[in-house]
Amino acid sequence: MLLLTIWPLFALICAGFALARAGWPDPEFWPAAERLNYVVLFPALLVSNLSDAPLGDPALLRLGGATVVTILAAAAGLALLRRLRPAPPSRFGPVLQGAIRFNTYLGLAVTASLLGAEGLARAAILLAVAVPLVNVLSVLALTGQGDGRRRGAWALLRPIATNPLILACAGGIALSLTGIGLPFGTGRLLDLVAQASLPLGLLCVGAALRPRALGAEIGSLAGLSALRLLAMPALALGVARSLSLGPEETLLVVIFSAIPTAPTAYVLTRQLGGDGRLMAGIVTAQTLASAATLPLVLALVSRLS
Repeated sequence: MLLLTIWPLFALICAGFALARAGWPDPEFWPAAERLNYVVLFPALLVSNLSDAPLGDPALLRLGGATVVTILAAAAGLALLRRLRPAPPSRFGPVLQGAIRFNTYLGLAVTASLLGAEGLARAAILLAVAVPLVNVLSVLALTGQGDGRRRGAWALLRPIATNPLILACAGGIALSLTGIGLPFGTGRLLDLVAQASLPLGLLCVGAALRPRALGAEIGSLAGLSALRLLAMPALALGVARSLSLGPEETLLVVIFSAIPTAPTAYVLTRQLGGDGRLMAGIVTAQTLASAATLPLVLALVSRLS
């Protein structure tokens, strides 16, 4: 049953890959579509789900806490490992992003398939906590000591302060806390806009895959894929149980820990002078491997819950 729920999502990813390789509709279409989704469609989905979210629910507070603990624990573990095996920021940045970042489109698509609209509202809370945190950690990793360059505070904060997902989360939370909501039909408008986000996002994920990047450092890519797709969900499950999360919240934390890293990590890596080829390989390897690991991880968690 779980496989029947998830396989259409990966079918869309495969369709995006096939369409992009066939050059249809046009090579310029995919970057524009991804930008449209990232700046307009996906933020509309977040605002729509956060504007009436029950932010006072204690279960949501524990969900946010479990998300933060899971991400920080993984980042701390990699920082300690870096002391044993030093790496420049250009390589450590992609490695960290490969472990803690997540493909938001795939995560929300899986959540919608398994938990419905209520699950999406809870997932929006998770994103409101996780998106700023992983962006801060990613920027710090890519601009850390050892690259011989100094950047001002704004250069570090700009990718975070101008991130459309972070701004959408902030706006949705403000609408919920003030009780304004989405009046005068704006909720219906955002719902219509948001409906295009997840399928288009999954097509763009497929279009962004770079199989040629898998040729180099195959051992490192396999290890990072195992870390992200197997070790991270195990860590998330342990944290969720230690904080006594409910079944739905536990599943959410595991979902966003078991999905591959974000394709946008490649863009950030290139912008901040990181190893773009390594990052492209990590994104591609994890996305391909997750087609096999994600159903297994979720089935195991369902049995344990």
